[in-house]
Amino acid sequence: MSRPRLLYLVAGEPSGDLLGARLMAALRRADPAIEFAGVGGPRMAEQGLESLFPYGELALMGLAEVLPALSRILRRLKETREDILARRPAGLVTIDVPGFTLRLAAQVRGHGFPVIHYVAPQVWAWRQSRVKKIARRIDHLLLLLPFERDFFARHGIAASFVGHPVIESGADQGDGARFRAAHGIEPHRRVLLMLPGSRRGEVERLMPAFGETLRLLCADRPDLVPVAPTVPHVAPLVRARSDAWPVAPLILERAEEKPDAYAAAAAALTKSGTSTLELAIAGVPMAVAYRVNAVTAMIARRLIKVRFASLVNLLAEREVVPEFIQEQCVPDRLAPAMAALLDDPAVAGAQRAAFAAIAAMLRPEGMLPSEAAAAAVLRVLAGWPRAGGRDGAEPRG
Repeated sequence: MSRPRLLYLVAGEPSGDLLGARLMAALRRADPAIEFAGVGGPRMAEQGLESLFPYGELALMGLAEVLPALSRILRRLKETREDILARRPAGLVTIDVPGFTLRLAAQVRGHGFPVIHYVAPQVWAWRQSRVKKIARRIDHLLLLLPFERDFFARHGIAASFVGHPVIESGADQGDGARFRAAHGIEPHRRVLLMLPGSRRGEVERLMPAFGETLRLLCADRPDLVPVAPTVPHVAPLVRARSDAWPVAPLILERAEEKPDAYAAAAAALTKSGTSTLELAIAGVPMAVAYRVNAVTAMIARRLIKVRFASLVNLLAEREVVPEFIQEQCVPDRLAPAMAALLDDPAVAGAQRAAFAAIAAMLRPEGMLPSEAAAAAVLRVLAGWPRAGGRDGAEPRG
């Protein structure tokens, strides 16, 4: 028999570790008797999780990283599966890293407990055929974006919109004056955020265009102070690639500094991704840039099914922020867009007005995203086994 209050969680990267920790805290507030086991990082450890193995082993991307570690990943997959089946938890919550977690889900589903996946793979954007595989592997999805509900409902997948974790990030709680004082930035100078990404490939492809864009802007705007929020593992690369910039950027490695930087900023040039939502929540006008290698771009053009690259525009269903993707991601196009944000209050104000509606869309009604996720998990557990006596699909590999 399963232990009625043991929940097994699996996360494999820092963002998932944070999601898992917030979920654990919210679950414990709702049900103090609940216990946890699984795989996670330091934030989940703070909530009492003893990780089966170091969670960073799962945070691999691309063939160049995965192939040399394949035997170890398969060993960890087997180890996790055996631990789950030995413990017989009340439920399994897998968090993001679908390359690992959905394979794990396929191997344990149908053994008497529900499989819940947190952060839906973006199959609505490209390779929509993958949704059938997801339907065979999980029992419930926890969705971050409101428009995902209709998509997964059309494919017969039970899902709950729980809101986006950016709502709990504190991105809108910064102190601009504190940031200026900490870094000696005079009140008359304008902070320009440059966010080239957290992956080496993103940084390599975007930094040259960002630097030349900065040179064009600084020619007429000597008051600009470039600030580059990044993460520790790519900070040395950001420093190296900004050596040729006309003004050396202030490079921020600590996540806790970002909200203050956002509060001080006049505008931002950012890669697409979650950073666009953080900036929107903080009310920072932005332009979005992104480049991939030519082969990936060719494949993506055939497979991508959405009109926009940035989540801000996808949520608004219109171009709120200008996007410069692939061939359009060049300084001659980026600089005029940034100049408009810096120099024309009406352009910046139009973005800020749209951001308020977008922020509201990311928040579940009446609670925080972690609380909504916890409530959804507890609903699934309470309703298991399913009506009709079925407790899940047959196990699939």
